[in-house]
Amino acid sequence: MGKFLVAGIVQRETIVKVDRIPIEYAGVTVKPDTVFMNTGGDAYNESIALKWLGNSVDFMTMIGREDGMELLNPPDCEVELVTDYVLPRLRQTPTAVVFYDSSRKQQIFEDTKDIRDVAYDEDLFRERAARAEMLVVSNANFCRPLMRIGKELRKPVAVNIREYQKDKVAYNEDFLKAADILYVSDDHLVGEPYEFVKSLAAKYRTKIILLGQGAAGMILYDKEKNIIAHYATVKTNEIVNTVGAGNALFSCFLHFYNKTHDSVFAVKNALLFASYKIGFMGTSNGFMTEDQINQWRNLIWRDGR
Repeated sequence: MGKFLVAGIVQRETIVKVDRIPIEYAGVTVKPDTVFMNTGGDAYNESIALKWLGNSVDFMTMIGREDGMELLNPPDCEVELVTDYVLPRLRQTPTAVVFYDSSRKQQIFEDTKDIRDVAYDEDLFRERAARAEMLVVSNANFCRPLMRIGKELRKPVAVNIREYQKDKVAYNEDFLKAADILYVSDDHLVGEPYEFVKSLAAKYRTKIILLGQGAAGMILYDKEKNIIAHYATVKTNEIVNTVGAGNALFSCFLHFYNKTHDSVFAVKNALLFASYKIGFMGTSNGFMTEDQINQWRNLIWRDGR
């Protein structure tokens, strides 16, 4: 069982299936089973996935002062998160509306409320970081102190910045410099993906980079193994909703990498985990067990690795 500290945003989510993105104007659209409401957010999804895979997770976030902890552990949840480090300091919990279509395109509207202006308890960060094997951090503003704390404590830091945009490089600089393991999607990526990964590795000296490419799979860069390679997606499930697939992939990779320090083995498991997850509605639903991952891996990659 791994010991992870996960820090980042939790949000209320409304997920809407549409015919195509961009969305065409219509006064009223009535379609059954196309609107789904749930709790989500990168860090929340990753905490659920890591907990599902049998890890100990300290989830460190902030929610609205009027919200209760049932927001994180609803009555129908299959795994329960420890809420001791969830601080009710915000005026309101962040919210998001996610539109997606059958071609995996997404359009997301986020309202982060006042979370950019409210600080987390730095002493609490330090206390729990000292006990963790790995720090898993989203690029939320209040998580910035963890970059320094992780380096001081010599803990591996895994960062999810979701997407790389030139106008956000300055904001993300602290996270990019501190990340030992970096996950970024190819949304808005300009240029050749291999060259992009190489440029990130050269500039920030990151040990491992995962570039998520949606339906095309992903690129793995591992400095120690001297690997930069593409891995195609696999199919274990019919696609229902791809929202949250990147969080699932990243979490599963970290679980197996923390366990084995084998990035290739971890990537194969992560692709399986994500492929199964997209057969379910909601960003925090639909996770494989380790036994299921092992069975599928042995079917697809005969050597089991």
